[in-house]
Parts: sequence; C-alpha cells; structure tokens
Amino acid sequence: MDAEPKNSGGKVEPWGDITPDAARRLVSAAVHAFAERGYHATTTRDIASRAGMSPAALYIHYKTKEELLYQISKVGHERALEIVERARDSAGTPAERLARAVHAFVRWHAEHHMTARVVQYELGALAEEHHAEVIAVRKATDGAVRSIIEDGVKAGAFDVPDVRGATVAVLSLCIDVARWFNARGRSTPDEVGDLYAGLVLRMVGADGGQDRRSSS
Repeated sequence: MDAEPKNSGGKVEPWGDITPDAARRLVSAAVHAFAERGYHATTTRDIASRAGMSPAALYIHYKTKEELLYQISKVGHERALEIVERARDSAGTPAERLARAVHAFVRWHAEHHMTARVVQYELGALAEEHHAEVIAVRKATDGAVRSIIEDGVKAGAFDVPDVRGATVAVLSLCIDVARWFNARGRSTPDEVGDLYAGLVLRMVGADGGQDRRSSS
C-alpha cells in the first residue's frame, strides 16, 4: 500500500499502477458510478461520460462493463489481502497482530469506501471465471485473519470456541465500514480503525480488549 501514488489530499490511490491514463480514468469513473447507482443500473455511457470520454473510447480499454468491474474487484481484493498478510507476518503477539490487521483493514475500507462498496457488494455481477478468481483471493484473506486468531488460541491469549465463525464475524464487521462510512462525518479512518481494533480484541477475549496496534 505505501508504494502506491497519492492524490493531492494525501490519500493513497488504489488505481495508481493502472496504465495508460485513460484506462485508469475509466476505472475511477466506474467505481463512482457503480457505488452511486449500482452495477446493473450503470451503463457504459455513464462511465465514459464521467471519464470525459466517448463510449467508443471505453471499448478500446475494456471490452465490457463486467471487465471493468472485474478490474476493480481484483485490485481491491488484492489490496485487502496485502494488508492482512502484512499484519499476519509482522512481529508481535497475536493480539498485536490482530489489532494491526483490523486497524489497517478498516482504515482502507473507510478511506476508499466507494471502492470498497463496489468490491464487497457487487461480486454477484462478475462472470463465473472472474468470480471464482476473486473468491480465491477472499478465501486467502479469510485464511490470513484466521491464522492470527488460531495463533492467539494456541497461545492461550484468545478465548474463541469457534475460530472459523469468529473469523467471519471479524471480517464482516470490518467490511461493513464501507457501507456506512462518511468522509464528512465525525470520525477519521484512523479513529474508526482504532475503535474496531479494540472491539475485535474484546470479541476474541484478549486481555482487557486494549488496542495493541503498533506503528508499521
């Protein structure tokens, strides 16, 4: 994540490595259109117009609307996986690593709530082969979080009778941030990340449920 380009406001841009510029603009336009109108209600003309291009120009870069959704879903899920794997592989106790994973995962969903809304809630519109590819990344993300919780249970630091169920609950809690987060609201992405890290530690029965996130 840290290597991605940032916009003038300092927020990391998920699409910074997509080239050429026209393709990147189309992805960004599609994100906004899908988030506001939903995938099925959005037309390729809507997307091209938001990107300042003609519908014909869109097809030079993306053959179908679904191909755009696939690009968005693939990149978004890969970013999420990078976040949790980095936390899983970092130093520290299971509680510190879980708090770090939750904080970063929540912060990304808040900072990029429009992108995350599309990534998390428009999966059903993907073609079968694309859906299978994205689901494989989701399963890897699930596995990374589950492994941290398993480590905590083995170490006696977490009280979790159902690790698989707890993993689903943790990820669902984090993902839902994309649905309600408002950039003009009272809480910043970091503040929401801190809150959720503490909530998750209490969910798994960590000592006192304190935020053990450390700077990365």
